[in-house]
Amino acid sequence: MKQNASFTCTVCGAAYRKWAGKCDACGGWNTIAEEAPLSTGPKSLGAKGRMIPLSDLATEEAAPPRASSGIDELDRVLGGGLVPASAILVGGDPGIGKSTLLLQATASFARKGLKCLYISGEEAAAQVRMRAQRLGLTDAAVQLGAETNLRDILTTLDAERPALAIIDSIQTMWLDSVEAAPGSVSQVRAAAHELVTFAKRRGVAIILVGHVTKDGQIAGPRVVEHMVDTVLYFEGERGHQFRILRAVKNRFGPADEIGVFEMTGGGLAEVPNPSALFLANRDQPAPGSAVFSGIEGTRPVLTEIQALVAPSTLASPRRTVVGLDSGRVSTILAVLEARCGIPFAGLDVFLNVAGGFRVSEPAADLAVAGALLSAREDVAIPPDMVLFGEISLSGALRPVGQTENRLKEASKLGFSQATVPSHSKIEGAAGLTVRQMPDLTAFVGEMFGAG
Repeated sequence: MKQNASFTCTVCGAAYRKWAGKCDACGGWNTIAEEAPLSTGPKSLGAKGRMIPLSDLATEEAAPPRASSGIDELDRVLGGGLVPASAILVGGDPGIGKSTLLLQATASFARKGLKCLYISGEEAAAQVRMRAQRLGLTDAAVQLGAETNLRDILTTLDAERPALAIIDSIQTMWLDSVEAAPGSVSQVRAAAHELVTFAKRRGVAIILVGHVTKDGQIAGPRVVEHMVDTVLYFEGERGHQFRILRAVKNRFGPADEIGVFEMTGGGLAEVPNPSALFLANRDQPAPGSAVFSGIEGTRPVLTEIQALVAPSTLASPRRTVVGLDSGRVSTILAVLEARCGIPFAGLDVFLNVAGGFRVSEPAADLAVAGALLSAREDVAIPPDMVLFGEISLSGALRPVGQTENRLKEASKLGFSQATVPSHSKIEGAAGLTVRQMPDLTAFVGEMFGAG
């Protein structure tokens, strides 16, 4: 019997029985396209299968072996190194440095004795060699290939049996058994499934490169992210030299771990101490500047939050936020006005996180409020002070996690003062003068002499 046509969203992968102009799952317009029906599996389950080996929760297994790349920032994000038979998805904006980093990582793995293959579906092998010459990687024993036919790629991988294979990119691969164009939802799903299955069956670690849509998500169905073991995102502004590799999902290590790189003429260089880099050129105190001690994965990172408050000539003052959640900033402005009596009506507000970094945790609330008040009152916060704490809608300051690690990182970088919420665990803050504030009103009165 002929199967009915199916329609799938090209952004999130949601399935529909008929075409619609808007996807109800992700809200995208004109993203639903007709796809060839996939196999529904066996028609009958009359034949018995084999018994699955079972074990209890107390069964102990050895940790999976890991191969170090020699690039500490990459090993940190991977959870300690590359795990055999793992599938990794790397996403990022075009031109941000995905291919550059993976070529450097592949060469580093090859120098350590691993057999590595680099399959490019977007560039010819000569173009990859030119990049390797520019990066000084021609001495590494990396085997190159340029192909988009997945059947030929799997045959080659099965014959060569490498320890690591790079597929750049998954959107260019096509499977001849799927009647759809390369890059479509069906092709991306099928290609990813075949590659992940091959990785598990043959013990080959595979890294897939994924394009990113204008919304910042990996193009293709989100089901690809569920197929793989690790999902890494490359973040950073094109105008900044810093690049941040963030683990969004990791079955072999902590999620939200970051690795910091700097784009140079010779490729991506590691940044072992990102806090010192993000806080460069802070010799003189300036109004509107506050230092926030945050936690990214397991690593404490200090960043500078900059604010500018100026009279507005518009009926609706501007609120421009870069590197922070704009909704969170609006909430902090409302709390400052309602609980502390400090209005921002008629004032343009500009907020920025220095270095192209992005801060998402609520612990940055107190630093954001400090930067806003410093810019509004034209009073500089002491340059040797760090701030962190969550602001509630009542104006109270709530403690945040890993306070000790935040204070230790600040002390290591030469900071001597810290302002934190009351009831915070401040053990191990040797060399720091810690001020504990119960609410936002007390913070305003202590720092700026007003409430």
